[in-house]
Amino acid sequence: MDSAVITLCVLCVAGFFFATELIPLAVTAMGAAILLGLFGVLTPAQVYSGLSNSTVVLFAGMFVIGAAMFQTGLAQKIGVTVVKKAGTDEKKLMLALMVITIVLSGVSSNTATVACLMPVVVQICIAAHIPVSSQLMGMALAANVGGTLTLIGTPPNILMSATLETSGYSPFGFFEFALIGIPLSVAGVLYMMTAGRRLCPHNYADNNLFDQESAEPENPRKMLICAIILVCVVVAMVLEKDIGVPMQTSAIIGALACVLTGCVTEKQAYQGIDWVTIFLFAGMLPLASAMDKSGAGKMIADFVIGLIGSEPSPMIIVVAMFILSCGLTQFMSNTASAALLAPIGISIAQSIGASPYPVLMTIGIAASCAFTTPVATPPNTLVLGPGKFRFIDYVKVGIPMVIVALLVCVVVIPIFWPFFPG
Repeated sequence: MDSAVITLCVLCVAGFFFATELIPLAVTAMGAAILLGLFGVLTPAQVYSGLSNSTVVLFAGMFVIGAAMFQTGLAQKIGVTVVKKAGTDEKKLMLALMVITIVLSGVSSNTATVACLMPVVVQICIAAHIPVSSQLMGMALAANVGGTLTLIGTPPNILMSATLETSGYSPFGFFEFALIGIPLSVAGVLYMMTAGRRLCPHNYADNNLFDQESAEPENPRKMLICAIILVCVVVAMVLEKDIGVPMQTSAIIGALACVLTGCVTEKQAYQGIDWVTIFLFAGMLPLASAMDKSGAGKMIADFVIGLIGSEPSPMIIVVAMFILSCGLTQFMSNTASAALLAPIGISIAQSIGASPYPVLMTIGIAASCAFTTPVATPPNTLVLGPGKFRFIDYVKVGIPMVIVALLVCVVVIPIFWPFFPG
């Protein structure tokens, strides 16, 4: 059997298991790479090449730093301070809550951000006798768009950058995502402050929703140390080319510093690493390589081009890839959907002689637009119970936001990442 056909068959099987999650995501990803090795499409070294990829190291380092932010209480301190200063006015509270969630999600886990802020928000809503549902929905949406601000904000961003590098292109810069992430975040806040808030149900929180448990006492010294480490790592990443230190090295130095200074214990550091994301990423990189080398990506690209025309306009490509990526991410892991589409996007761009940057940026951003189902992303799931939401509530609030995000992408992406740069 032709290697391209084998690769496509493996891709279809992986897509099915990604969507249904009948087996763990990481098992699906690594299993796909191993199958390609058994069928001879990839060499043994290529099958496990993802585990030695420098981006995996970057992931691990930032997971540890993110864990330190929450273990020291730094993230909670920032969030609680901002939210409490907003008072009990519904609009002011939502604005403050969304802004701090966006900022924290840009440099740490959006799931952890929502988890630590949610009890605070619920208690404020109970005390002020205001609906909790709109606040929690706004926070979940903010956590999703906040990840689009930086390279490390969400796994799809790093995946898009790594796919470019694997294909021989320069990767995206650390803050390059902010060019689209900031407009998208502003649009998300404006949407929730107006139409989105009205589309939310007016549900009130239960008084006994969260049990008040003692946490470890705050340690101002450790919080300060963690903050300094975070700032230093981010600055080093931004100045990567100037100082000659790779981003993954900065991340690991920061992670080691967090452990050595006691901001996080060795055990907490290991627990803070999302191993599913690590192995999912490591398994999908060899699949992306097989899509390229076997010609499977070109076959899919030719099929898509056949549907949208031999000379599609950039706008049609942006819209088509956004719909595909955003549609998949509503029912499966955003990392998995981005990983499936990244090599296809590269092939589509190459087939028409266009730059791959706008295509991959579209796929990555759309993968973060997980607004319309409670299972689309962990923050959505976290607020489901406390907000007393139904499935249809996510649909009502999410679909208009998806349309807003599509419009932002159509306008902004071609400006900063032209399809045919001069």
